[in-house]
Amino acid sequence: MAFSLRILALTALVQAGALLFGTMAMAQYTPVPPRGIGAALDVGDQPGLVPPADDEVDMDPAYRRQPVYFRTSEPAGTIIISTNDRFLYLVEGNNRALRYGIGVGRDGFTWQGLVKVVRKAEWPDWTPPAEMIQRQPYLPRFMAGGPGNPMGARALYLGGTVYRIHGTNQPDTIGYAVSSGCFRLVNSEVIDLYNRVPVGTKVIVRQAVEL
Repeated sequence: MAFSLRILALTALVQAGALLFGTMAMAQYTPVPPRGIGAALDVGDQPGLVPPADDEVDMDPAYRRQPVYFRTSEPAGTIIISTNDRFLYLVEGNNRALRYGIGVGRDGFTWQGLVKVVRKAEWPDWTPPAEMIQRQPYLPRFMAGGPGNPMGARALYLGGTVYRIHGTNQPDTIGYAVSSGCFRLVNSEVIDLYNRVPVGTKVIVRQAVEL
């Protein structure tokens, strides 16, 4: 009888210890959401996001923003893009312009024309157009804005087209023909351009310009 009571007491003690240990373990456990879920994914249109300060490191210095001589009859504030030269010019007047290095459309995706900036967005979301999905079925149907988004830190939407002037998370592509028709700048420079031009800005896209 005494032996049985000792066994029962020992069993109760073990169960109590296990319960206590489990409670302590749960109290110390903080669930961590898988990568890409929750706040990390919800980054669209957040002005607080800051691009890397050194995003020009992998870019040819010749394509960095700089003031240049630029002869044109277009008024100050006009954007002129030279796809052959891989440069975007923001006209300042008095034969001067700010020149930005850009990435342009690859063979078969270059274009020219006169459009206007119809919308601006910070850390834009990306919804690849249907024709791009058809060419590259593996692309996501939607990607929220953020540092990992190929649209980069800012976007200027051009007329009624699917094309944009936008940032990039691949600064080493500046100076090359790599896009599907959009014009890309490193994030630090597209932010600079974004802050200088309003909606309604005239944009002239040419194959080449005469300086």
